[in-house]
Amino acid sequence: MDKIIDIIDSIAYEKGLKVEEIEVALKESLVKTAQKMIDETLVFDASIDREAKKLNLFQKIEVVADDDERLTAEFTNEVNDEGVEYQKINNTENFISLSEAKKLDSDLEIGDFLNYDLEFESMGRNAASILFQNLEYRLQRHIENNLFDKYNSQVGKTINSVITSVDSQDNSFMEIGEVRAILPRKNRIKGEFFKVGDAIKAVVRSVRVDKQHGLIVEVSRTSPKFLEALLELEVPELADKRITIESSARIPGARAKIALSTNEPNIDPIGAIVGVKGVRINAVSQQLNNENIDCIEYSAIPEIFISRSLSPAIVNSVKIETEGTYDTKGKAIVTINADQKGRAIGKVGLNIRLASMLTKHEIELNVIEGVSTSEDAVSNEEQAPKKDISELEALFN
Repeated sequence: MDKIIDIIDSIAYEKGLKVEEIEVALKESLVKTAQKMIDETLVFDASIDREAKKLNLFQKIEVVADDDERLTAEFTNEVNDEGVEYQKINNTENFISLSEAKKLDSDLEIGDFLNYDLEFESMGRNAASILFQNLEYRLQRHIENNLFDKYNSQVGKTINSVITSVDSQDNSFMEIGEVRAILPRKNRIKGEFFKVGDAIKAVVRSVRVDKQHGLIVEVSRTSPKFLEALLELEVPELADKRITIESSARIPGARAKIALSTNEPNIDPIGAIVGVKGVRINAVSQQLNNENIDCIEYSAIPEIFISRSLSPAIVNSVKIETEGTYDTKGKAIVTINADQKGRAIGKVGLNIRLASMLTKHEIELNVIEGVSTSEDAVSNEEQAPKKDISELEALFN
């Protein structure tokens, strides 16, 4: 154990771990080994003396009152973290009475500990083998935890990789750094097919630990976060946080909506995202199998936001029946003229579905039959309801 400090530093460098993590793992392994070799009911502890470059192992004995039941009882009553009382096997060798402890050291008080040094080398080869197994297990757990934290912090960020294999369920696999990532078939845009060697771009969707396969990084090309990440790569104003994507919704491969805001009056958020002649948004659309992307200006006023989200339909009025929460959607009654119904619903219902996803409100259409929005067909009285939204927008913008 004389070279223990050098060994710790070497392991930390090779495994990419912190020295403190190696030290904790080594001390825990040493305690477990001592319990295995000597007695599992005894209390052991370990410390590392960096100046002396020495690892210390010792048995801990607690000083208790002379009449403490733990000095003689085989079982003691304990209370767990939930406040439930249970019986615990008690080893009397873990305790010493105050009067006996005073004979050894007059300064000892109840609650103090006596430490008896142990020589690990005297435990034999079997102890060394158990120590190695325990240490290897704990180091592997540290490595896995560090990898989990590393990739969990990348959730929502884009990755570029190459497909290394495709299984019988058509799930695609790739290497990302030290781990293997999976692109499930359900996370592909409709119509996409990948083969080994294809370079793809995706967003990290989740990170989890599986008992059988270990650390699993799941990536996606259907998540709204992937659309947001691609836009951020194309639009400098997004990367610089001068424009914010407040909300986004996708029907992958078909259509998407994004709600934009900015605090800078000289920036047109929609124009910045679209780019000159649509160059920016078209570049993103091409990476998503030509998915149509609608940009709308976000409003903190729910009625205005819902009205804009139903674009290109012209909305007369919006009434919020129930507000949405983090877990549930609110409900909104949207009044439109008959000739706007098709636009509001959209092809196979895409427009209203996306608007609902974007605003987190269940949208119910109230259609005024036989009324047209064209100027020659609408009287002044019929135009009045349409002012509800426009007047509200003028008031808050």
